[in-house]
Amino acid sequence: MGRLVGISVGSVTFVPAYPASPSDAMSAAIGRVETGSAVSAVAKRLLDYFTSGDIEPGTRLPAERQLATSLGIGRSAVREALAALEILGVVDVRPGSGTYLRGSASELLPETLNWGLMLAAPRTKELIAVRSQLEIFAARLAATTISDAQLRQLGNHIEAMRSNIGDRTRFIEADLKFHLQIAQAAENQVLLDLLQSIRSLLRVWVERGLAKEEEAQLALDEHSLVYEALLTRDPDAVEAAMRAHMMTAGHRLELTLSAAAANQEIL
Repeated sequence: MGRLVGISVGSVTFVPAYPASPSDAMSAAIGRVETGSAVSAVAKRLLDYFTSGDIEPGTRLPAERQLATSLGIGRSAVREALAALEILGVVDVRPGSGTYLRGSASELLPETLNWGLMLAAPRTKELIAVRSQLEIFAARLAATTISDAQLRQLGNHIEAMRSNIGDRTRFIEADLKFHLQIAQAAENQVLLDLLQSIRSLLRVWVERGLAKEEEAQLALDEHSLVYEALLTRDPDAVEAAMRAHMMTAGHRLELTLSAAAANQEIL
């Protein structure tokens, strides 16, 4: 039985004749955001609720339309916020089934974000090095385990990057999904969770490293070479392509860190 959701007017509470569905109750609990709020504000409101302890891991979330109505915003903002939370490993989007709250990643995320705020330049450089090796390892594993459907999805992410070369937000979203798809194809949950956490920590630096269109074009070329290597299913070729990508991507991130340190943004 769902919980009855009443509406109070003065001292009188009107209770609906039928109990609210779990989705209705969840939508009501999430509340509203200010009209015109940025996608990040929507994502934060959802994240605050998801990590409140009031919702169990594995719970299916209300549909986009229902969330949009509850939050008082457009569906596109909800869709983008959920996409961001999927990249961070908070929710799991299952085509044809719905969006579900993940357990382990969502529990770790608030602490992960705190770590990100505290990371100084030397530790961030170390994190970049760790991420590079994990990406290379994931790519090599994926070379022999990736499915045809996952390869097609990787191709879609490449096309999304190409068509959004001038839109940094959408370009980076496709970039992150490309790497996430490879990690999923590697069929190693520990590796996937580690990469999701590390990428969430480094996201702000990735965004800054791809601020110029020529940098985004170089990143696209590198991703395309990784994709072409995966099509051959040759572990050595895939490892070489990802290693080359990580070398230049790591260099971009370190340049961004150096610029931030010079401006005293980080220690």
